[in-house]
Amino acid sequence: MHKILIVEDDPIMGDMLSIYLQEEGYLVQQAHTGLEGLRLLAEYAPDIVLLDLMLPDWDGIRLCTEMRGRSDVPIMVVSMKTEVSERVEALKAGADDYLCKPFSLHELTARVYALIRRAKTLSAERMPFMVEESTAAASLLPAAEVVVDQQKRTVEVRGERVETTYSEFELLRMFISQPGRVFSREDLINAIRGDESFVTDRAIDVHIVNLRKKIERNAKEPKFIRTVWGVGYKYMLPEV
Repeated sequence: MHKILIVEDDPIMGDMLSIYLQEEGYLVQQAHTGLEGLRLLAEYAPDIVLLDLMLPDWDGIRLCTEMRGRSDVPIMVVSMKTEVSERVEALKAGADDYLCKPFSLHELTARVYALIRRAKTLSAERMPFMVEESTAAASLLPAAEVVVDQQKRTVEVRGERVETTYSEFELLRMFISQPGRVFSREDLINAIRGDESFVTDRAIDVHIVNLRKKIERNAKEPKFIRTVWGVGYKYMLPEV
């Protein structure tokens, strides 16, 4: 059974989500403060975190950043804040999805399922280019600037370990599989969400911005992830 951590200071909302998700077959733990959420993140080792942004002791965006720094667990923000700027900030902080209150419980479970499924599978049927399980599973780019270990799900940039969100890793893995190919935003959306969950073009753009900051020497003049105006993005191997 998959484990869900709900970080929500409203006990009524937390209990409602817990009961519903338990009926759907999940194991659920609740945290009512950011500090408790961080403790359970380590002790409970959830498969996904549902994070409210309005907590009594932590700013939700800062807590999201802190959780992302400690774990690559999928994080879904569930918040009353509906402004686009709030959603963008959450994605920049490392969230993998954002759901505004009020919401359909059916939609919530569909998104939870989609995030957990993608975090637990190597998606071999979607990415036949992946290395065999018995190999080292490392993809090297020129001069070893970027090293992606697909089994350990780690990224090293110029010898330094770089933390990525689940969505960022999936996008990077997709890019390096086919250098030079132009991926539309729809391709990239399907790579990290599939048909079960809704995600915007803007969310993809935010993930690309974050990836560039992590792997490019100069994010404003990217050499790896290039924009193809009016279409999407492509990954280019630098000339050697």
